[in-house]
Amino acid sequence: MNEFVNEFWSLYIGAVTVVSIVACAVFLKMQSVRKAVEPDTTGHLWDENLQEYNHPMPRWWAWLFYLTVFFSLGYLVLYPGLGSFTGMLGWTQIGQLEREVKAAERQFGPLYDKFARQELVEVAKSPEAVAIGQKLFLNYCAQCHASDAGGSRGFPSLADKDWLWGGTPEAISTSIAEGRRSVMPPFGPLLGDEGTKDLAHYVLSLSGSASDSVRAARGKEKFGQLCAACHSADGKGNQQLGAPNLTDRIWLHGSSEAAIAEQIAKGRSSEMPAHKELLSAAKIHLLAAYVYSLSQAGAAPGK
Repeated sequence: MNEFVNEFWSLYIGAVTVVSIVACAVFLKMQSVRKAVEPDTTGHLWDENLQEYNHPMPRWWAWLFYLTVFFSLGYLVLYPGLGSFTGMLGWTQIGQLEREVKAAERQFGPLYDKFARQELVEVAKSPEAVAIGQKLFLNYCAQCHASDAGGSRGFPSLADKDWLWGGTPEAISTSIAEGRRSVMPPFGPLLGDEGTKDLAHYVLSLSGSASDSVRAARGKEKFGQLCAACHSADGKGNQQLGAPNLTDRIWLHGSSEAAIAEQIAKGRSSEMPAHKELLSAAKIHLLAAYVYSLSQAGAAPGK
């Protein structure tokens, strides 16, 4: 790739850009001047008497185009646009972003610091802090968990009291800062179609869902052999591993026999990205407080 980033290509791009702008100006000049030998019309005729005249464009219209040419040349002198030339003003997108971030930190930093010194549980009780946390949530979390934190298939609801990795203030903060990754291995090749269905019916029976008792009885032994290590022997899950509770009626990937059988056969891999490189500790504190406040509001389960 080195041949595409050397100085030649910078000069080439700059030359092509300038020549193109100048060529536009020359072409505009050529089209703005009427030659004496040209006829009044182009010779085209429609509807028996509708003719197309061969006149140059109005002067005011031509000057609008000239202004765009002058503006383009001026812009390229002041701002980046000619290869590696950075412009006389030295402006860059990164530089502007850094200035805006610093300005925002000066404006909002004291407010973030005030809440950062408070316990997360107390912050979650502050309407002002919750409002700030909600804005952070909408910017960084709503794409997966929905704007109301209700989640969707494959993305857990954060507005109920059911947690994969724990709902304590510390666990929520860790989830946001460090991210989470869980993997369920595929058991289809080991169980086969019938064994997978048996295990699916046993999983359904754990939550009191409709199931085939004969299949569930056969699946119980398989559950103890393959699933209990993560989901525990009683099926209530393990938050240290992110293994969900299978005894409630809250399902992340669907509750039908087909959906559960698919998860058993094919496995699952889920990941929440870490935000510690993207958000400051103070912002994570406010965001965690907002998420914690949602589960304390007594919202109905929605996974």
